[in-house]
Amino acid sequence: MRYRYLGRTGLQVSELSFGAATLGTPGAFGGLPGADWSQFGVNAGDDAVRLVHACHDAGVNFFDTADVYRDGECEELLGLALKDRRDKAVIATKARFRTDPDDINAAGSSRHHLVRAVEASLRRLGTDYIDVLYLHGTDPRTSLEETLGALDDLVRAGKLRYIGCSNFPGWQLMKALDISDRRGLVRFSAYQGYYNLGARELEHEIVPAAVDQGVGVTVWSPLAGGFFSGKYRRGQEVPETFRLAHEGPSAIAPLTDREQAYDVVEVLDGIAKERGVSVAQVALNWVLSKPAVTSVVFGASRPDQLRDNLGAVEWELTPVETALLDTASERPAPYPYWHMRAIAGDRDLPGDILP
Repeated sequence: MRYRYLGRTGLQVSELSFGAATLGTPGAFGGLPGADWSQFGVNAGDDAVRLVHACHDAGVNFFDTADVYRDGECEELLGLALKDRRDKAVIATKARFRTDPDDINAAGSSRHHLVRAVEASLRRLGTDYIDVLYLHGTDPRTSLEETLGALDDLVRAGKLRYIGCSNFPGWQLMKALDISDRRGLVRFSAYQGYYNLGARELEHEIVPAAVDQGVGVTVWSPLAGGFFSGKYRRGQEVPETFRLAHEGPSAIAPLTDREQAYDVVEVLDGIAKERGVSVAQVALNWVLSKPAVTSVVFGASRPDQLRDNLGAVEWELTPVETALLDTASERPAPYPYWHMRAIAGDRDLPGDILP
């Protein structure tokens, strides 16, 4: 396993982080609006513990969860599995979405909700500190000043060590960093976003901002819900048991261009066969090769999936292979990004940070 620093911090995390959303018994996914992954990839009890231990034994030290995943059961099982390994594990969880349908204030990024959410996550995880807390999404009702002030207090109290945000637009990320810098508050060290060969929108604003501001990018759904694992092929009906058959705004971000995505799978397949690796490993490798990316969150519900995903860090794409995938997955940039690229040449702007 290889490790990278999380943004400008001195914290080193594994290039692959285990997504604990598959831990727990079948049931509602939690407070994410419209999301129900109850039928997909669950591991409870001893199976969950063995899966987490297998990850940790392979060198994975970064574990990702959220308070709303399976109504908190994911946090409970992750905490149980890491109970005797806590000092060598980096745990990231999230807060923002509704945790109690009967409590009007049990949602959002207010001081009231965040303090209670962190206390509840600490209890479920069985720990006295959280390594990284992400805001799981934006809250248009609460000012960033209130939110960042609450997070700063929680860091100073020793309950959080680092903070980040997830699914924020670029302007809110930069606004939050500016508020923190001007007011002397703890700033976001990490950004978690949706990024894969079928969804490269993160490259327009988030990646350049992260490079500029020293924010580490962690990636969710790097295989687009399994689409780039190789099990989806053009002309084949997607089985109902596959997550991609249940696309929704929260459950899984839809692919913008399904036909282009099938073209990408063909390129992935060619590289995989030539290298003697899986299609999923090639897709994960591509994401890891991108600027500002610190760690990629992967999921696994079976030991064979786990072993295959972990193999992605045992080799690297060549520049030629990366270029092939870049070309196959490229989409026309919206305004003003096409204009920015068109005029950047005469200023020698590094191509890897062009939006």
